[in-house]
Amino acid sequence: MSRSSNPLRAAGPAPAPPAAPFDPARAEAFADRFLAALNAGGLLLMSALGHRTGLFDAMAAGARGTSEQVARAAGLDERYVREWLAAMAAAGVVELEGTDRYALPAEHAAVLTRGAESDLAVYAQTMSTLGAVEDDLVRCFREGGGVPYERYARFHEVMAEDSAQTVLAVLHDAIVPLVPGLADRLAAGIDVLDLGCGRGLALLDLAARHPASRFTGYDLGPDAIAFARDEARRRGLRNVRFEVRDLGDFDATAPPAAFDFVTTFDAIHDQGAPDAVLRGIARTLRPDGVYLMQDVLASSHVHENLNHPLATFLYAVSCCHCMPVSLAQGGAGLGTMWGRERARAMLRAAGFGRIEIHELPHDVQNDYYVIRH
Repeated sequence: MSRSSNPLRAAGPAPAPPAAPFDPARAEAFADRFLAALNAGGLLLMSALGHRTGLFDAMAAGARGTSEQVARAAGLDERYVREWLAAMAAAGVVELEGTDRYALPAEHAAVLTRGAESDLAVYAQTMSTLGAVEDDLVRCFREGGGVPYERYARFHEVMAEDSAQTVLAVLHDAIVPLVPGLADRLAAGIDVLDLGCGRGLALLDLAARHPASRFTGYDLGPDAIAFARDEARRRGLRNVRFEVRDLGDFDATAPPAAFDFVTTFDAIHDQGAPDAVLRGIARTLRPDGVYLMQDVLASSHVHENLNHPLATFLYAVSCCHCMPVSLAQGGAGLGTMWGRERARAMLRAAGFGRIEIHELPHDVQNDYYVIRH
């Protein structure tokens, strides 16, 4: 038998392909790209500060001129404002007029200020919030495990601002109408449950609009639930209640056929036991009930996400938050980009037979699932 026909030789591992020759031009292009990313990272951090301190809002309202004038109008320390303005001018966010006068163009203010149709500065806070747990994540890379919710300072505050734009702004005009007849049922009086409710903004808004319906919100975070309860009392709402609850056993503890409408907004993929949560929703939903799930618009396959406009950002959020908080609960660690394919499979396994997926023009980041038994 010749060596070429030896079946043992043929079954061995294939030889490694030869290494591609080093391309100096490719290395230089990548270095340029990485330097641009460093500048972009600085822009995000400065934008988060501009949002939180109100500098963007003050400049949009007319504060312009020297750093002293801008600081005075914003009620802030001049030295810090001066350095912030320099960074924003270098990034092309504010315009430098002459040598020491600054202005925020109206076109930039339109996407960086509170009250704008889409305040992108809200999302800049995500990176600084996640960066605060870098030491925890290094430990996880080395030892496994996860990072609990309580390590993420301001997480619920930032998510509430996000929700105000993606959910609250269109809740009644675009999201509720995804379910035909739902607005009439809410007005007549039904039982509604929101899981992973955070600070409860969506439920509070629905409860105020539909006093005949009854609303319940569950979340793992005590601080978020305390905020929601305080806000309900402040608004005088008696048809909504909030409870700190771990949903890891929701498939067994969910009250059977108790709710007409169940919602989750960007919550399933970071649950410790997402399959149990979905089975619990199927259990607690009445026969004619509807489950509405907002979750990230993505494929379950990396190669199909390479052209996603937010892929790098969303995988980073997944690695630094959604996956570790699930793993900290001993959970599945689905990650932010669990995707439509896996979502459909898990919904069917939970007992749902009818699944519709909608995209809304205001929200390039999320899908809206309308789900029935």
